[in-house]
Amino acid sequence: MNRDAARNAARWLSYARIGLGVTAIVAPTLPARPWIGDDARRPSVKLLSRALGARDVALGIGAVLAMNHGGPVRGWVEGGGFADAGDFVATLVHFRSLPRRERWGLLAITSGAAVTARYLAPAVD
Repeated sequence: MNRDAARNAARWLSYARIGLGVTAIVAPTLPARPWIGDDARRPSVKLLSRALGARDVALGIGAVLAMNHGGPVRGWVEGGGFADAGDFVATLVHFRSLPRRERWGLLAITSGAAVTARYLAPAVD
């Protein structure tokens, strides 16, 4: 993959990360519900969802700003990929306790995001 195509894909991945993060901050039950079901309404879960949302906003904005200002992008993409890989491992560890309808989708999304970041990272700089 050439640098421009990798940066374009990384930019869209970053925008998706920012969108997810903003959603978690503004409406924390939406991204939390697939992982934990009805417990997503608990105040402590909302707090954690918002904190993780801030992580995603920071990673996404960091990558976009690096691209906009000619800075190194690879570390931002790799950082997002590591966060996604952590989400995948956590999902896998707790797989049987997750809501039945969502568990496979969560594995697909988290692994897909981690693999995409791994693929893009070497090509963005």
